[in-house]
Amino acid sequence: MAKDTSDAAEGAPRRGRPRSIETSNAILESAYTLMAAAGLVATTIDAIARHSNVSKMTIYKWWPSREALLIDAFLHHAAQMLPLPPVSAGTPAARTRRHAAAYAEALQGEFGKVQLAVISECISKTGSAELFYARYLQFRRDALVEMIAAGQKDGSILAEGPPEDLYDAIYGSLFYRYVFGIVPITSAYARNLVDLVLRPKF
Repeated sequence: MAKDTSDAAEGAPRRGRPRSIETSNAILESAYTLMAAAGLVATTIDAIARHSNVSKMTIYKWWPSREALLIDAFLHHAAQMLPLPPVSAGTPAARTRRHAAAYAEALQGEFGKVQLAVISECISKTGSAELFYARYLQFRRDALVEMIAAGQKDGSILAEGPPEDLYDAIYGSLFYRYVFGIVPITSAYARNLVDLVLRPKF
């Protein structure tokens, strides 16, 4: 079982004075609050500094770009809202089912709108979503892929094929349907999708 690395980006070492956890959290929470309430255009470094009562100099020391800060703010919120289920939560398939259901539910609220906005911002500023993948998605994707692989190994997941493809079939489908509004995404739909893709033994 892979350890939960969803917070890895937040804990990455950076040069300069060590971060104050309290100050860092205030910046991240302010950035997410502004994104959710006012949108990305209004979520400037100036606005985040005012909202968190932290100097712009401190923010620029800790984040290489505005896009990196927005992604880390989303990561910080996601780590609290969508933690990876622990081993005690059941089989790998059961834990994947629980996480996918929570993700589907989160997509219906501000979380989904903020996620889509942050990805769009990355693409518009850098030409790709690579920064979002490197700072947010990679850590969570790797952990869930390892969880699926563990289920294949212990026989509780009967689906064959690369676990990366199985992960993408589940979460890619959920995000695709959310973006294009094909059908309402519910927790029940997500759980059924996991069962369809992974073919859990029990």
